[in-house]
Amino acid sequence: MNHTPIVNKLTELGYKGFKEAYMHQIEDVNYDSMSFNERLYQLLDAQDISLANKRIIMNHRLSKIKDKQAALDAIDYNARRKINKTQILSLSTLGFINAKQNVIITGKTGTGKSYVAQALANRAVFDSYRVYYVRTPSLLEEIRLSRIDGTYTNLLKKYSRFQLLILDDFGVSPMLHDDATNLFEIIEDRTEINSTIITSQLPVSEWYNYLNNNTIADAILDRIVHSSHRVELSGPSMRKMKSSIQNSVSLEKIEEE
Repeated sequence: MNHTPIVNKLTELGYKGFKEAYMHQIEDVNYDSMSFNERLYQLLDAQDISLANKRIIMNHRLSKIKDKQAALDAIDYNARRKINKTQILSLSTLGFINAKQNVIITGKTGTGKSYVAQALANRAVFDSYRVYYVRTPSLLEEIRLSRIDGTYTNLLKKYSRFQLLILDDFGVSPMLHDDATNLFEIIEDRTEINSTIITSQLPVSEWYNYLNNNTIADAILDRIVHSSHRVELSGPSMRKMKSSIQNSVSLEKIEEE
């Protein structure tokens, strides 16, 4: 049988998964014992898997996650960090997304807040959730510009549709005029609809004063804090620890030479 016309048509249609499975069936004589329906189902299933993987790759790229290698399995549970492993494992099931709940990750600079947030985000992407990562100062600047150029409404729609939004570095820069209100609009559109992960150097107890707007602060804390899983990181800076390890390795190499 001449398979070339079928292969060419599959190539033309862009049915990559179907085509690869079909080529495999052609080359493996064991498939001769399978019925037409069995072989067809396998081909369709291969195409479905291929499309799903393609969507994951695309969504991962569009998520803007900075550390696409961040993984929950690679989290360091050193006792000094006081990370609740049971809590992280629970969050890794992503049940909080289905429950429309939020996560707040706090800790000093370098304790790994962003890493944990992005590890959860990567897991969510590979579980086919729509995810987006943004630093809070960048988001607030984007909102200010959108109010000027008339795209504010579209921007709110953009951020409301992500099933998981990571707001990194909350509290690292002063709140400017209307920043608290703008942040509230983003949070309000997501409340009880989608989930948000917020990382911050500021303890939650300091958020009220940081927002510098009593009415808005009450509204934000009510929507975020009281319905969130709280992850508190401590211990030494992971960046300093990694730097020390790298320096030690470099010295060892020099001594060996």
